[in-house]
Amino acid sequence: MAWFRRSKQNISLQTQKKDVPEGLWKKCEGCGEIIHQTQLEGNLYTCAKCNYHFRIGSKEYIALLADEGSFKEMDSKMRSTDPLGFVDTKSYKDRIKESVKKSSLYDAVRTGRGKINGIPVVIGCMDFAFIGGSMGSVVGEKVARAIDLACKTKMPLIIVSSTGGARMMEGALSLMQMAKTSSKLALLAERRVPFISILTDPTTGGVTASWGMLGDIILAEPGALIGFAGPRVIRQTVGKDLPKGFQRAEYLLEHGFVDHIVHRKDMKQMVAQLLCLLLR
Repeated sequence: MAWFRRSKQNISLQTQKKDVPEGLWKKCEGCGEIIHQTQLEGNLYTCAKCNYHFRIGSKEYIALLADEGSFKEMDSKMRSTDPLGFVDTKSYKDRIKESVKKSSLYDAVRTGRGKINGIPVVIGCMDFAFIGGSMGSVVGEKVARAIDLACKTKMPLIIVSSTGGARMMEGALSLMQMAKTSSKLALLAERRVPFISILTDPTTGGVTASWGMLGDIILAEPGALIGFAGPRVIRQTVGKDLPKGFQRAEYLLEHGFVDHIVHRKDMKQMVAQLLCLLLR
């Protein structure tokens, strides 16, 4: 019977389970692969197995595009007021304060000047972390000022879009930014200053209907959601089922809305090559 008795306790009841630190692993939404954070960062937040592109912030994207230490931000502390006194589940003022605290941004776009492979450029980069990258008065004004700087200095303009569209909390004031920025881009075109638009996931609404689709060259990341209205709204409007993936970058490339799809790791080199061609 001694054979069936445990001579000593192999598993201590006092042993505590060690928790895996949060944020150390991420699941790929494309293929379900579990990826270590270090590996993800080293691959520029893309999946090595299926090339799925994770969303990244404006800080990360500017670091990816601009030469190290070259980016100088402007209008960094410009922030929205509450012109309509808007309230939904909370007041717009409180929503702004909460977003500033969470994202360490004052609004949904960073703008400034920098260099890409030594070429001086003006860069604007949206950030989905701030109220879904929505376009309000501050976003429109900062983009307009970036365009003005490009006009004045003749430096090429690069805008990276990541947005859910116009900011409903500012109503018509938000929609006016479409006209303001589009008219500024018309002046930029008259001065023959290059403008490269980069569309990332997602780029929708008023940004798509304004500067997003007005680039001399329009680039997109693989699989990016790009469109104006959502699929449900379009389906209800036209009364038809829509083609699979009709608002993805690949479909738009096939139908002429996008010039080229570029993997994130190749984006800086591609932009630099295009700038060299456009500046000849």
